Amino acid sequence: MAEITAAQVKELRELTGAGMMDCKRALEEADGDLDKAQELLRAKGLADAGGRAGRSADQGIVESYIHFNNTVGALVELNCETDFVANTEEFRALARDLALHIASPSAPRYLTREEVPADVVDAERHIFELQAKELGKPDTVIPTIVDGKMNAFYERTVLLDQKYVRDDSKTIAQLLDEVGARVREKVAVRRFARFKLGEESE
Repeated sequence: MAEITAAQVKELRELTGAGMMDCKRALEEADGDLDKAQELLRAKGLADAGGRAGRSADQGIVESYIHFNNTVGALVELNCETDFVANTEEFRALARDLALHIASPSAPRYLTREEVPADVVDAERHIFELQAKELGKPDTVIPTIVDGKMNAFYERTVLLDQKYVRDDSKTIAQLLDEVGARVREKVAVRRFARFKLGEESE
């Protein structure tokens, strides 16, 4: 087993926000491999977040972002379980980052996959099926192709499925889970709105 130094533990803590002992144990389990240790902590964080899924998150804040040229803006309601967490700098920073992400060219249209209207899903699937047939793909593989294209559609349009603009190694859902693991509360986006000058609201 590789010897774990205090500097390694400190670096992992700065990268993940996890506790010192958790970082040390993860590094020991990963035999000193920083990337693997991060994955172990993330997996643990996601598991912890999963246990909070059914809990009520009715505290939080509404945050806004307006682009420097005043042509794009966003509002987001970010929820947690207690006003204590809602008032922490980490939680407020997350809300600001989410508002920035929503205002960015990522331009999410829906919060979750379940919010995408059925007629939109049906229309997209139909288009993808036609495209696959035009390419001469066998009928047996068309459903798999369509499912893959639908996942890509969700990643473009659904906030929780989108890659985080500040770190595209994680999705917005994973970002929320990571923060939830650190603050030990359920952290969730309840709703958002994006405004662009000259565009009609959907």
